[in-house]
Amino acid sequence: MNLHRTLQIVAKLPLAATAALVAMILTVMAAMILPATASSTTLRITLQTSLKSHLGQNLMLFEKLVEKASGQSIDVQIYDSAQLYRDKEVPEAVGSGQIEMGVASLTRYVGEIPAVDIFYMPFLLNTEEKVRKATAPGSPVRAPLDEAILGTGARVLWWQAYGSVILLSKGEPVATPAAMANKKARVFGKTLGSWVKTVGGAPTLISGSEQFLAYQRGTVDIGMTGVAGVQSRKLWEVMDTITVTNNADIEFIVVVNEQFWQGLTGEQRNWISTAARAAEMDVRDRVGEIEAEAFEQARANGMNIYSPKAREIEAWKDASQPVINQWLTSAGDLGAKVYEAAKGL
Repeated sequence: MNLHRTLQIVAKLPLAATAALVAMILTVMAAMILPATASSTTLRITLQTSLKSHLGQNLMLFEKLVEKASGQSIDVQIYDSAQLYRDKEVPEAVGSGQIEMGVASLTRYVGEIPAVDIFYMPFLLNTEEKVRKATAPGSPVRAPLDEAILGTGARVLWWQAYGSVILLSKGEPVATPAAMANKKARVFGKTLGSWVKTVGGAPTLISGSEQFLAYQRGTVDIGMTGVAGVQSRKLWEVMDTITVTNNADIEFIVVVNEQFWQGLTGEQRNWISTAARAAEMDVRDRVGEIEAEAFEQARANGMNIYSPKAREIEAWKDASQPVINQWLTSAGDLGAKVYEAAKGL
């Protein structure tokens, strides 16, 4: 029956019958439309680094896995280079539900959870083996921290390895605490700031995306970051020396709003969790290779790479001990718990 004939029939029906028929048509149309709408879920992720960085590449792997597993019914959208939120804004944005997911440096949670700075205790987790054990899902170091972060309204999906802390400078390395004295240093966390202050420097909190300009303008004298950041941000254009202190381990975490998470179906959560675990394993396994390549690129672009001698590292450790003592007094029972677990590694 064509549309013209249908309209003729409807026009001859009593008013009540016409209304019933229209209601039935609308119901059928809704049944045809709603399933497609309900099955489509958008997952926005905010990221402070570029997609070219290894954090960005890791999110793109996650995107590919989720969209493939879900048959494209979950649309993953990555907003890189701090388009939406800066690093320090991510915990609040995700926890309050302003955005579904985000990537933030672990230390951004230190305001509410001082214990997360266990990874920034000077020279505590200073080998790849220790870091792998500490960051493994369910480990006695990581598990209590993931649980505490859940209390902020955000669930940790996976951890992104970023590598060890290095120091950046111009002209000469930061070989000992004496080289830090009276210098302004970029930091990205409270405890790292305390460390700089303890060893004689003046800490300045600067977001990762703002590093380049800070070094270029001379806002700080010394930089603190991971060597992967040197490569992705081309920091060799504004600094010329890397000191490989490895005094702390840099970890990023990918979090999802808990209310949003609970609103997903079990199948959707399984797709996302499986992809997250695969992404975590991939970045953890590749971080050594990533750092080696970054050092090579830094050297190729004219940077000097300095590895402190054993006696210089001991000088750093001696000068740094007050930081650990101070942190333990403020990190509470959770801090003491993960500290003992870390030492046991």
